[in-house]
Amino acid sequence: MREFHGKYRESLLGAFWSVANPLAMILIYTLVMGQLMRPTLPGYEKTPFAFPIYLCAGVITWNLFADIVSRLNGVFVDNGNLIKKSNFPRICLPAIVVTSAFLNFGIVMAIYLAFLAIIGYWPGWSLLSIIPLLIILTGFAVGLGVLLGTLNVFFRDVGQLTGVILQFWFWLTPIVYTFGALTEKVRIFMGFNPMVPLMQGFQQIFLMHSFVSLKPLIPLTIATLILLTLAAWFFSARVGELVDEL
Repeated sequence: MREFHGKYRESLLGAFWSVANPLAMILIYTLVMGQLMRPTLPGYEKTPFAFPIYLCAGVITWNLFADIVSRLNGVFVDNGNLIKKSNFPRICLPAIVVTSAFLNFGIVMAIYLAFLAIIGYWPGWSLLSIIPLLIILTGFAVGLGVLLGTLNVFFRDVGQLTGVILQFWFWLTPIVYTFGALTEKVRIFMGFNPMVPLMQGFQQIFLMHSFVSLKPLIPLTIATLILLTLAAWFFSARVGELVDEL
């Protein structure tokens, strides 16, 4: 709660700012690219809101991923005074970041779901498919964030580089454009992007109202488990040096 309230202390609009940026991004992409991309969307004939639905499904969930990774990237540097306390449970730091990120995500997702209900495009029971997708997304983000956050203590350029990579990564993921609009060669290249099956899963739930097959997510799930193990091992192995650096 201190983490959440601290972000908006002395702010007149308070928690509104947690949703202002993603909503502004969605509005801009919808207005600028809507007419260009909308005709290529599967299911476009079902609703005139196909592109905003498709766009929001990707942007909202991507923002959750980027928020966790970027904040974990600096969490050890920003909380060095806590890490130096031997009785402080260090696992709390990633937990606080994830909880705070999900709080912001919950606010934006509630607005999105209300929008779907108002236009009569509620996803129904297929919405349950979002649970395993969020678990995989969170695990992947935490593993990557903790690994980068630990490296950032020793090499501060990692923090700056991560922000740049996330921007490129966003545009290399079919969120504001469709996977089907890409050429065959580009699709093969996209196969190496671990976020593609996740984003397609979220878009399938909200646009097509169908349950997501978890088979395409098996490689990412295995990679997530390996990444979490590697991040935990690397942090544990370097925690002594990490305290000295801070």
